[in-house]
Amino acid sequence: MNPSSSRLPITCSVEKLQQELTICENDLWTPHFNTNRYEGNWTSVSLRSQSGLVNDITSFSNKKYINTPLLDRCHYFKEIMDWFKCEKEAVRLLRLGPNSEIKEHTDNDTSYEDGFFRIHIPVVTNTDVFFYVDKKRVLMEMGECWYADFQLPHSVENKSSEPRIHLTLDCLRNEWSDRLFEEMGFDIHFSSNKNQYSEEVKQQIIAELMQNPSEINAKIIAGLQSK
Repeated sequence: MNPSSSRLPITCSVEKLQQELTICENDLWTPHFNTNRYEGNWTSVSLRSQSGLVNDITSFSNKKYINTPLLDRCHYFKEIMDWFKCEKEAVRLLRLGPNSEIKEHTDNDTSYEDGFFRIHIPVVTNTDVFFYVDKKRVLMEMGECWYADFQLPHSVENKSSEPRIHLTLDCLRNEWSDRLFEEMGFDIHFSSNKNQYSEEVKQQIIAELMQNPSEINAKIIAGLQSK
């Protein structure tokens, strides 16, 4: 079995990350649509989304994604994206507010074995942020790049008085990433058993999407109902 989380052999400039964060601070940070998954304040802004809008923060596989206008102003974020020689889906900044919590949950089809990998790069964080994957605490320092298998149970608690902000990249597996992950000690031939959303979770997501009618949400609902 492959590691539940692993640090990548790349380190980003914290100074440049935080400089680009200031460019994004005045944009529309949108609360996460699944309000049952968190307590407090959990918001996001998109650098790459399905619609090309910064407030389109949904992340679903097998969809077409395009850059948002915000990315055009964030040259260092673009440089980081270009380091990953693979197709990118959603690229977002995720902000968990002070004294806020993302409850333990799983995200379907988000393990490397499923052909997908999500990268987390802490832009602002501290030692009072507790990030757990498969019941194990993952200590992520600012500027580091981390992969985690988010198909496993995971949660985050920000016990500090400051926000925790990560740059996240949703990437699609290819030959380049296979070489990278193999160098990191992964068995790239390992296969996992895929899970599906439970009917209860699916209905919760649909109900929350219906509270915010839009063409994008209607397509997501249709996709969920067809499964």
